[in-house]
Amino acid sequence: MQEPQSPGMSRAARLPSPDEDAVGEVAEVAEVADAAGAPGTGMLQRAFAILRALAGMQQDGVRVTHLAKAVGLTQGTAHRILQSLIAEGMVEQDEQSKLYRLSVDFFALAALAGNPSSMRTLCRPALLRLCASLGETIFLLVKSGFDAVCLDLCEGPFPIRSFTGDIGGRVALGVGQGSLAILAFLPEAEREEVIRFNVPRVRGYGVLDEVYLRTEIERVRQLGYAGRNSGVLDGMAGVAVPILDRTGYPVGALSVGTLASRLGDDRMPMIVELLRRQADAIGPRTNPFDAALRRPMHGLSGKTA
Repeated sequence: MQEPQSPGMSRAARLPSPDEDAVGEVAEVAEVADAAGAPGTGMLQRAFAILRALAGMQQDGVRVTHLAKAVGLTQGTAHRILQSLIAEGMVEQDEQSKLYRLSVDFFALAALAGNPSSMRTLCRPALLRLCASLGETIFLLVKSGFDAVCLDLCEGPFPIRSFTGDIGGRVALGVGQGSLAILAFLPEAEREEVIRFNVPRVRGYGVLDEVYLRTEIERVRQLGYAGRNSGVLDGMAGVAVPILDRTGYPVGALSVGTLASRLGDDRMPMIVELLRRQADAIGPRTNPFDAALRRPMHGLSGKTA
């Protein structure tokens, strides 16, 4: 008995072409092979590949054809995985454009991985190691708008003064070695915005002006660290290196605050090297969704001195 045809649809329209059959068979064979190796592994890997591809594509979304090509899947397989991800709330499809993109729920879930204290937790061992090996006070600074905030510190044996003071203290970006290390490595457009806003503020420190600030920024960018006795805090000196994430963005800085007499030219290279090692180890492990990088003051509950 022949299968009845739906009105308005020819039999040719309902049957795949020979080429489509071949592609489908290849895809099914691949899926079976994956399943034989580890149940569910192949599909899970494909789902993560699609999520990563969506994260790296345009914010407006992407068509399933482009997505399938990007991850090396057939269009049918990509579509099935997308529908599963939509059902789980991780992906959404625009009703008009039919483009796919990561959902708000996905970003909300990712944000949960960064609790307000995770940056401090990640950096705390480095602060303790540096403080013990150098015998100096070590600061962890992060950017907060046009300021740098002291997110954590480990006090050394020498009494010092700093621009931020205790944990939670803030200073205009560009004032002090830690904030200067952050400012110098910001993307150019963002850096220029901060400079324009902060020039009137840094003038309040007496010896700083725009020419001085820009000169220092260029110097820090060339050296890769900020370090000298600025003369603003009499008898004090400091050196700092930026903490750069996977993209090269300065998410923070590790800074040494000490007496000027203890930071001579003979000791500077050793301190810079130790700071760099710790910063290089921390940077790739930072969480871009960490609330402490967006709202530092929210990460200061339960201060640790």
